[in-house]
Amino acid sequence: MGRGCFKLEINVTLAQTLNMAQAMHLALDGLLAGFPILRTEDLSEAREVVGRAFCDHRLDIRQGTRLAVQHDHIGGAELSLNALGYGAEVAIDPGRLEDFYLLQFPLRGQARITHRGEVVEAGAQVATILNPDRETTMIWGQGCRKLLLQVNKGLLDRAAESLIGAPLPGAVRFDPRVDLTRAGGQRLFGRVVAAARAAGDGDLWSGDPGLNEAWAELQLASVLLESQPSNVSHMLWRATRAPQSRQMRRALEYLHENIADPLRVEDIAKAAGLNVRSLQLGFKSAFGVSPMRYLRDVRLDMARYMLARRLNRASVTEVAYSVGFSHLGRFSRDYRDRFGESPSVVQ
Repeated sequence: MGRGCFKLEINVTLAQTLNMAQAMHLALDGLLAGFPILRTEDLSEAREVVGRAFCDHRLDIRQGTRLAVQHDHIGGAELSLNALGYGAEVAIDPGRLEDFYLLQFPLRGQARITHRGEVVEAGAQVATILNPDRETTMIWGQGCRKLLLQVNKGLLDRAAESLIGAPLPGAVRFDPRVDLTRAGGQRLFGRVVAAARAAGDGDLWSGDPGLNEAWAELQLASVLLESQPSNVSHMLWRATRAPQSRQMRRALEYLHENIADPLRVEDIAKAAGLNVRSLQLGFKSAFGVSPMRYLRDVRLDMARYMLARRLNRASVTEVAYSVGFSHLGRFSRDYRDRFGESPSVVQ
């Protein structure tokens, strides 16, 4: 495959039709094997070398066999791909990553990730992503080995602004749990594997970085944004699924500009120049939901974004009222239905 025509594609039929753990172990365990940076049984050396690749962190052996670290790494201009395993069961405490996101796919074994106050059990069907400004602790089980994508915050911000078509209102924060049984998780996993294979074949990051590498890095960041739920998903959804009719565009503009007001479906229809039935059919065709369900989801997504702020975060009550909910109990119920947790536990 020539360097000028590289495409991030992969056939994930194997992972979809066989046990995913088997598929990963058989087909992917040797990813990045051509780029070794560390083979050691020494704990101090492991901390130092892995820390240089990512960030300073605490590393302790918990139990199991002796430490047997295997770290393969290839770096681009604004991201890196890594395959990493410690052999023994280890506890890892990186604190806050500060300036990069870290996507972790278990290729073998299991891990427990605590991030944003949420505990994620990672394995064959669940990967994780760490946000830069949230505390993290991890336990990698004995024999656990992962494929890791490290993405600089600057690259991800630029990708998000390009997709949305506007400046970001704040930091992008992903849900830490990546569901590999769903289409989005499978697509994301497939693209990262494809990039690792391309690197191994010499089609990416094999020399001085060029336009092909810059394009591939931006595409990986974009696929991450499009595939994994985050606090800007509603903005991406609106940008990528905007209806073409003038009336529907007016309906969306009115709805988003008046999100906190006590809107009725009749108000939205009047602003769009449509009757209520035509408006309902338009939303059903474009988004698969009614206008009022769309409004509710946008309000909830905005509330989640506001509650996830690191600084100057409002109370749950203030947030609920600011996005148009007049009944706090209904807000809490709808929020739990959409996100699977109470708004009071957002970190």
